Amino acid sequence: MASYTLYPVPELLSPSLTHTPSLSTLTLLFLTTGTTLCAASANAFNMLYEPKTDALMSRTRNRPLVRKLISTRGAVLFAVLSGLVGTTSLYFGVNPTVSFLGALNIVLYAGVYTPMKRISVLNTWSATEDGTWRELLLGERNVGGWLLAGLLLAWQFPHFMALSWSIKDEYKKAGLRMLCWVNPARNSRVALRYSLAFFPICIGLCYAGVTEWSFAVASAPANVWLVREAVRFWRLEGQKGSARGLFWASVWHLPVVMILAMVEKKGMWQRVWRAVVGEPELDDEWLEEDEEEEAVLSTSKVEGPRKTAIAISTR
Repeated sequence: MASYTLYPVPELLSPSLTHTPSLSTLTLLFLTTGTTLCAASANAFNMLYEPKTDALMSRTRNRPLVRKLISTRGAVLFAVLSGLVGTTSLYFGVNPTVSFLGALNIVLYAGVYTPMKRISVLNTWSATEDGTWRELLLGERNVGGWLLAGLLLAWQFPHFMALSWSIKDEYKKAGLRMLCWVNPARNSRVALRYSLAFFPICIGLCYAGVTEWSFAVASAPANVWLVREAVRFWRLEGQKGSARGLFWASVWHLPVVMILAMVEKKGMWQRVWRAVVGEPELDDEWLEEDEEEEAVLSTSKVEGPRKTAIAISTR
């Protein structure tokens, strides 16, 4: 919802769909519902794949399949229906590109990340013009979207590296190759490395025009707090409460940074001010038409005397 709010369109929460992408409540409903169902599908498939290993770990032993609160058949039905309804909602309520990404997320999480946990520590890493997927994903104006994706990608490492450290022995016993026990020193270095990445990412959001430059300053305390806990986690390798400290710092860090980004959205307060004082906001289409008219008039002024001169010289 935060990244949707940060989408650079003039409307805030318009009541209905428009012919251009807007922050309509209906589109937001389809987006949040579809994304939730895709996530539910991915998690259900994950639990179907590893109930035996879930039963061996304190973090997962209370899951419904482990406790036999739901049948395997019921879980499969839930996973399939959630995935179908979720991707369909995204397809018709948002756009085909988002629907494809929702389906891809299910495949990556349940089909790549989950089975890969038994093989390699790399499992953690795996996971407005013409409207085509190329334009939506690879267009030159989509740097902000990639930076937001990078923010979520970077966040998962300090969060999960700290979380997994406290139950590293259980991961080892369950036969899941997680970095917390395979290479504890690297586990802490990875957490620190990605914590540091938030500074250039937040500055990049300002540079890309997603937020005002004040966001770089406003987000700095939260980023400093996360890095401080990550440095402590790295130095102590999770000992003396450093893992718990980094875990809770990461839990608070993400919502704080995303809310600050929404508050500091590019041009938002200028639009709010114009709405409060009653100043009309200029329409980009009107501006383009005015510019075209001015260009035609200026051309006419130049071409008129030129044509007259040519006619005289010809005579």
